[in-house]
Amino acid sequence: MKLHYGRMLSDRLDGVHGLPRPRLLELARRFGEVQAEVRRRRGAGEYGFYGLGDQAASVTQIRRFAEGVGQAFDHVLVLGIGGSALGMKALLNALKRPGWNELDDEGREFFPRLTVLDNVDPTSVAEALRRMDPRRALVNVISKSGGTAETMAQYLVVREWLERALGPAAARHLVFTTDPARGALREIAARDGIAALEVPPAVGGRFSVLSPVGLLPAALVGIDIEGLLAGARDALAGAEADDLLQNQSALWSALHWAADTALGARIHVLMPYTDRLREFAEWYRQLWAESLGKAKDRRGQEVHTGPTPVAAVGPTDQHSQVQLFMEGPFDKVVTFMAVDRFAEDVTIPQVAGLPADLAYLPGHSLAGLLQAEYQATSAALASMGRMNCSLHLPELSARTLGEAIMFFQLATGYAGVWYGVDPFDQPGVELGKRLTFAAMGRAGYTAEPLGLPPGDVA
Repeated sequence: MKLHYGRMLSDRLDGVHGLPRPRLLELARRFGEVQAEVRRRRGAGEYGFYGLGDQAASVTQIRRFAEGVGQAFDHVLVLGIGGSALGMKALLNALKRPGWNELDDEGREFFPRLTVLDNVDPTSVAEALRRMDPRRALVNVISKSGGTAETMAQYLVVREWLERALGPAAARHLVFTTDPARGALREIAARDGIAALEVPPAVGGRFSVLSPVGLLPAALVGIDIEGLLAGARDALAGAEADDLLQNQSALWSALHWAADTALGARIHVLMPYTDRLREFAEWYRQLWAESLGKAKDRRGQEVHTGPTPVAAVGPTDQHSQVQLFMEGPFDKVVTFMAVDRFAEDVTIPQVAGLPADLAYLPGHSLAGLLQAEYQATSAALASMGRMNCSLHLPELSARTLGEAIMFFQLATGYAGVWYGVDPFDQPGVELGKRLTFAAMGRAGYTAEPLGLPPGDVA
């Protein structure tokens, strides 16, 4: 994977907007302090996701389960929310055939279908259960704490669905991914003899896709989990560089922080030029937002800081959001993700009598058109003084995707230091959880106990 960052700098834009090139040198000089702090905090037990490159024991356990018990099912149902769901959706979207669940058994090479329930919308849940045969379904319940309200509500509904069809055998259709020692799921697993995998205690949910959280369902549908981890190790090796210009994840992070804090570019867009990374952009959005949007810095001072991530996909959003990116406020940075070689391509055919205005299309390919549109959009943004950079994947494979996942996790860890915040907590989310618990604990609850005004309803 290669980072092209020149169009973040004013001398590669219009000479007016963007970061002055001397700013890049200043960031490089300061990076030694940032790298040292990351290493100190790693030594103190933070940054647990660095350890995900080496999981031989977990991979063996996951492989044994997927190739043993997992072979007995033709549908995998994942229950989770946030980091327990977005990462797996990104893996499936990127690495398995489009329309996976619509393919027949042969088209899926006899791997199971996979459904991820990441919400508690009753219509979605009810319809998902209607489409599955509980006798052929394996349910993977994912919650590190074992107490996530949405996931546990899903679990209670799905467990009843299983028990109506299977009786006491329902437990054999469940596997939990949770804390190794604590929480309701761990307690239920011990009581009911349910298989359970461990979420590493030092790895938070949004950093967990390369842990058993994502690796188990990935292995069940035939994704190369060893390739994912090999890619993660590639990114981790790159992050050991102490020269900012040789450390891609740190450089991307530093440039985005500088664009935000010095130039007011607080909106950070990730725009892959392939449908297969659409869900990856959604995964990035949670990672960047939940990690960096904080009311207080590490010293306890009120800062209310954090960039706003936006997910886009090209060229679809050339006809949706790019008008704003091109001519709206100078408050955005766009990161393009481009795949240099597609596993499959489609040639645009020659057609007799084609109008002259369309004569430029035949003989080219759809992959070539994607590349041309990405390059043109990047150049057009630059000509308008709009900062953008590009991440190039040589091809889309388990290894390159694992590298991209770890790249963004590393960048987020570095950004926590640049912004001076803890990138691993989520106090705002926890407040919402507590208020949900309080509301659901009251029969006939209303808004007033949560501090909301009783009126003001249109």
